[in-house]
Amino acid sequence: MSIPPPPGPRQPEGFQGPHPQGQHPQGPFAAPQPQGAPPPPQFPYGPQGPHGPHGPYSPYGPYGFQPPAGSAGGAVNGVAIAALVCGLLCFLPAVGLVLGLIALWQIRRRPERGRGMAIAGSVLSSVGLALWVLSLSTGAVADFWEGFKEGARGNTILVLEKGDCFDSPDGLVGWAIEADQVPCSQEHDGEVFALVTLPEGAFPGDDSLVDTADDRCYALRDTYAMDAWALPSDVDVYYLTPSREGWDYGDRTITCVFGNRDADATLTGSLRRDETTLDADQVAYLKATHVLNAVLDQIPLAEAEEDLPGHQKWAGRMSEALAEQSGMLRDHPWPAGAEEPVTKLAGELERAEAVWAKAAEADGLDAFYEHSAQGWELIDSRKTVAARKALDLATTQPTFEEYDEEYDEDEGGTGGGGGRTDEGSIEV
Repeated sequence: MSIPPPPGPRQPEGFQGPHPQGQHPQGPFAAPQPQGAPPPPQFPYGPQGPHGPHGPYSPYGPYGFQPPAGSAGGAVNGVAIAALVCGLLCFLPAVGLVLGLIALWQIRRRPERGRGMAIAGSVLSSVGLALWVLSLSTGAVADFWEGFKEGARGNTILVLEKGDCFDSPDGLVGWAIEADQVPCSQEHDGEVFALVTLPEGAFPGDDSLVDTADDRCYALRDTYAMDAWALPSDVDVYYLTPSREGWDYGDRTITCVFGNRDADATLTGSLRRDETTLDADQVAYLKATHVLNAVLDQIPLAEAEEDLPGHQKWAGRMSEALAEQSGMLRDHPWPAGAEEPVTKLAGELERAEAVWAKAAEADGLDAFYEHSAQGWELIDSRKTVAARKALDLATTQPTFEEYDEEYDEDEGGTGGGGGRTDEGSIEV
């Protein structure tokens, strides 16, 4: 269709244009006009000609004008839009198909656009409906729904709290992506004993996270399992650290876990021994033992022959720790049944304090070995059994696989190292 030119400015009354009324140019294509003929008739459609507001080619002319269905002249059919959306998302394929058919019916009877969207929505919905039927027949929908529910629960490792026991289908070594919380009274793979929150910042790297976890988790072990004698010898410390992907999503937690050294073995019962499960006297006794244990963990790695000054400095710390431990034992008001064995133990620790002080000031390697050997004998953990029994604590001394040699009472300690058991017992 032609587009009428925009109306020109209103002509002043009497304006004849470049040619007087009734006169027309005699160009090569002009029809001859007889002399004295009347002027040609004027167009009855107004100043804008046949395309004006009342001309036969005007949309508002005497015959009217309706754009063809689906042409550019109408609005977009809303049902067609809905059909296309349902077809693209495939969550209601049957609805999308019905809406598409309704939209096509409406567009054929109205000056609206959207026929292509209605057809596309119908086709996509038909495909989606076929896929749904296929999925229902093969059970894929049930699998999808189960996966959706699992995803909605989130990563269960991230919701583990201190004191929780859990099963890990992937084990405690390597990558772990899920953990199923279970009662600690049942068999389980691990027990969370501490959570370490890391500062914000860039991802520190896997090696850095492992180093941090190793330091922090072993340091926090005794705050959860205060009575190390009650900790099974086959239990070790594990930790779960954030992955790079988890870090990007805000995971800043190191999860410290007790687990069995044997990957095929499980734990049964909680290993928690702290203020929530022990009485005040038991807690006071165990806190005193931790003072000495902390220094025993710092024993120099090199032999005394290689680093005598380092060993003497450490012997001085041993003397200070023994003085603090014996003072804590003497200051606490013990129940009647435990007062005598605890007081006797405090006396042994005070004698050991003096001997380790002499080792710290020893003049030469031989003198150091002489005093330190005597000091190891005085802190033999077997001397704590009577006090432990009176306080209803574990009385079986823990052993370690890497130091499985029995303590030889005749030989005593060598002072040159050896495996530490808690409360100062040394196996050589």
